[in-house]
Amino acid sequence: MYAWPATEVPALPGQGSPLHIFDTAASGLRRTSPGPTARLYVCGITPYDATHLGHAATYNAFDLIQRVWRDAGHEVLYVQNVTDVDDPLLERAVATGQDWTELAERETALFREDMTALRMLPPAHYIGAVEAIPSIVPIVQDLLRQGAAYELDGDIYFSVESDPHFGEVSRLDAEQMLRFFGERGGDPDRPGKKHRLDPLLWLAARPGEPSWETELGNGRPGWHIECVAIALGHLGMAFDIQGGGSDLAFPHHEMGASHAQVATGSHPFARAYVHAGMVALDGEKMSKSRGNLVFVSRLRKDGVDPAAIRLALHAHHYRSDWEWTGADLERAEQRLAVWRAAVSRPDGPDAVELLAEVRAALADDLDTPRALAAVDAWAARQQAGGGSDTGAPGVVSRTVDALLGVAL
Repeated sequence: MYAWPATEVPALPGQGSPLHIFDTAASGLRRTSPGPTARLYVCGITPYDATHLGHAATYNAFDLIQRVWRDAGHEVLYVQNVTDVDDPLLERAVATGQDWTELAERETALFREDMTALRMLPPAHYIGAVEAIPSIVPIVQDLLRQGAAYELDGDIYFSVESDPHFGEVSRLDAEQMLRFFGERGGDPDRPGKKHRLDPLLWLAARPGEPSWETELGNGRPGWHIECVAIALGHLGMAFDIQGGGSDLAFPHHEMGASHAQVATGSHPFARAYVHAGMVALDGEKMSKSRGNLVFVSRLRKDGVDPAAIRLALHAHHYRSDWEWTGADLERAEQRLAVWRAAVSRPDGPDAVELLAEVRAALADDLDTPRALAAVDAWAARQQAGGGSDTGAPGVVSRTVDALLGVAL
């Protein structure tokens, strides 16, 4: 599977600071310490509907991480998956009378278009669950040999009790785990399981559903194991950050970490687990099941500048839960117009301090509201005629482009 085209990232003078990011597993900020190449895995879409602003906010956060790392002198190896076979996708295909493969391909293509328009840096490896099946099967076989997995009516489950580190990612108590497991695709009440939290590794073929003939039998992979196989294959253990929305901390990231740790006999799966907040509309989390979605593609079709969409996302800290309103977009469009007018002038206030302020804000847990405020302050000084540096507008334009992904 292919990703989307990369946009050029302007070079900036000097070098950025090390990134400090909130690690869910540590329940606090930690300094990232990548080697020459920073390794990042972000969980991708299940392509049964278009990219909504909740998706965009999540991928915006991890795009910023890439930009901060690059500015600090690191290469970035970024991997993202596509869950192109799963129950929600199959259910939507049946409900709408579509072929599930055509639905997945169409929505994945639209996602690529949205990411390109928003100038999100693409992953080096963009891998679908279906194409990952050959790498999934041997991991499941190994877990079976270790006694960390077991069969139940043809299905294969992972035993969470096989991992002494289970629970360290999300830091939830047993009651919370059971509640979220049931709400987020798990089957805690299935008879015959060794533990109510045990997740599926391999689902035996069901009538009318897609399946693949493998050494595990005819079936398809579970949700968590696909990301494990893809991450291990392209990043290895102890990569720098695993990321996604906050609803993935449990069960998805917790289960995936346990799969990998037991399979490899090493710990940790990822050095840090980073999660973006949820975006709401009309008082409820934006989600496909509720149908309360604002689509990026619809905004673009209505003539909204993608740069304004990114600025609207930047106005909220990536870890915060917030509610989208029309006022968000209005403020972003006004800000974009002011910034573009400011950098269009032939000179302006010195921008060296601005670059330092934006770098410091983003290195401090991606504090985009603080970064925006710094650019706002420079633009206000520009409007007031506060400088005559002919190089300043160009520095500001390149800073906003390279670090915030917004083309002025």
